[in-house]
Amino acid sequence: MWPFDAIDWVMLLVPFAYITVLVGSLFVFLGIYRRRKAVKAASLEPWFPPHLQRNVYLSLLHMENPKVPDSILKAALLRRATEDIHRIVQIRNAKQALQVLLQRGSVGDDLWQRFQRAEKEIEEELRDVVTEANAFAPNWGQTIFQSASEMAQNTHIRDRLTEILATAPSEKEWWEKRKATIQSDFMKELDDEKSPRREGHVAKGSDDDAVIVEAGGPADKAGKGKKKKGKH
Repeated sequence: MWPFDAIDWVMLLVPFAYITVLVGSLFVFLGIYRRRKAVKAASLEPWFPPHLQRNVYLSLLHMENPKVPDSILKAALLRRATEDIHRIVQIRNAKQALQVLLQRGSVGDDLWQRFQRAEKEIEEELRDVVTEANAFAPNWGQTIFQSASEMAQNTHIRDRLTEILATAPSEKEWWEKRKATIQSDFMKELDDEKSPRREGHVAKGSDDDAVIVEAGGPADKAGKGKKKKGKH
């Protein structure tokens, strides 16, 4: 009886051992795959350049001697939030176009992974800014990004105005050339309109001269002779 029971147990244990080895191999494979994927994602180029405003704020925050005043720290945090607003706008503008290109196969998965990592980083950055703002003043985290958005808009308007003023001399030079060309074309058209009138005036004078010549010709003299004979 015992040998048969041992054989039955061995027959039952073999499938369980096979399943255990299979599941263990699967977990090992998944672990290696995730590790390689994480290493590959870490080696990808970041979507955004280094966050200079965040680094400046953290450097000021951890200065001990001399200690940085809260007013300067708040200003640095606000500048950090303003840069975050710029990055959020870039993420939103690029997401839809990138999804379309990914569906068409125009871009690879590496670019999409970079974009997804940038989205996660910006989400963590926003939470960190809100936490830091609330540490300075209660409920400031709810309004800091509104103030940062206004600052970003003002910066955009100022940059746009600077670009317009920078192109003003070239625009003025182009307009002066254009105005000179238009004036030259206009004067040429006026000269072309006057030329036919002068030719018509000369032609009319020629016809009058022809009539005068014909009036003093032989036929006219013959007519005058006939009139004299009639008088006699």
